[in-house]
Amino acid sequence: MIAQALEVEVADYVERHQDDLDEHGHRLVRRNGKGKARGLTVGSGTIRLRAPRVDDRRTDPESGRRVRFSSRILPRYARRSPKVTELLPALYLRGLSTGDFAPALGDLLGEDAAGLSAASIARLSKEWEADYEAFRQRRLDFARYAYLWVDGIHLCVRLGEDRDLCCLVVIGVRSDGVKELLAVTDGYRESAESWADLLRDLKARGLRPPKLLTGDGALGLWAALRDVFPEVRTQRCWVHKIANVLDALPKRTQPKAKRALHEIMEAESRADAEAAMSEFREQFAVKWPKAWEKLEKDKAALLAFFDFPAEHWLHIRTTNPIESSFAGVRLRTRVTKGAGSRQAALMMTYKLLDSLQERWRRINGHELVAEVLDGATFKDGIKLEEDDDRRDERVAA
Repeated sequence: MIAQALEVEVADYVERHQDDLDEHGHRLVRRNGKGKARGLTVGSGTIRLRAPRVDDRRTDPESGRRVRFSSRILPRYARRSPKVTELLPALYLRGLSTGDFAPALGDLLGEDAAGLSAASIARLSKEWEADYEAFRQRRLDFARYAYLWVDGIHLCVRLGEDRDLCCLVVIGVRSDGVKELLAVTDGYRESAESWADLLRDLKARGLRPPKLLTGDGALGLWAALRDVFPEVRTQRCWVHKIANVLDALPKRTQPKAKRALHEIMEAESRADAEAAMSEFREQFAVKWPKAWEKLEKDKAALLAFFDFPAEHWLHIRTTNPIESSFAGVRLRTRVTKGAGSRQAALMMTYKLLDSLQERWRRINGHELVAEVLDGATFKDGIKLEEDDDRRDERVAA
């Protein structure tokens, strides 16, 4: 089928230029036999192929250079199909070591399959650097983002003095409800300076203030947010908060306390959540005051989600979109016993998260995201109807 497609492509090319003649009336574009046989690795294995050649004697009027025919189906030096080329770094990211490619894929793609050596995989990974730089510099003012999830993930690095990389990650929700990776960068132990640099960079590239930002209890993040986006509301991650509260309790009481905390998080209204929080205080505050203090001090940020659509609560209460995506990153670093360098760790993290974006589903109630961005008011997850005067004032603003 590939050979037939190449024949059709060449025949069409020659036919389109059949009226291009030299001063003697001879065609400038014509068939010229076939090239030498070469191996081409495709999804079903490695095949031997002789591609048809074209003798193109035309000259580019602007540059004066000889025109060369280049197949779109099979470029001049291609030895692998694009799908196979995409497969190799994807398998590497998901845990296959470079030395395992030849034995693992040799039976599938053939013993003479091209590009299965460790060196060729390393060359492919170099292409990630250009992709990552383009990702870091792209503009963000072409879309509006209602929600942001932010978190700092720690990865092991084998080389260099500092063996711990803190990777700062930001994921946003666009007006159509689609999740989008916005930032992957190196941060120094989640410091306020690192978070502030990241947020300022996003702002400089056109990011408008979101309606809500969900993060864990990192003090550096909240200090930076007050400096760069002071108008943004904050939601503390319930998964992190539950873990912090339970850590201040003895093990024998943790199952009961965990159920009580889930009753607060999963309450149907703010009043129900506050009642469940009062019950938690009665049960645990006297004997274990530190556990209650950890919960009570972030009460406002923990219950912020009640002022947004109920369909979105499942998504905005925690930083799970980031945590779940990093399971694949940790798999990769376990196989390699950590990335070789900080830069390699960043490349690996970005490329894996970028590939996962295609499978991220839209948030529930995605049609309500645009209303959140337009300033609609919600109470206990239900939209409040505003009077005509307030609506006119908001539209005018």
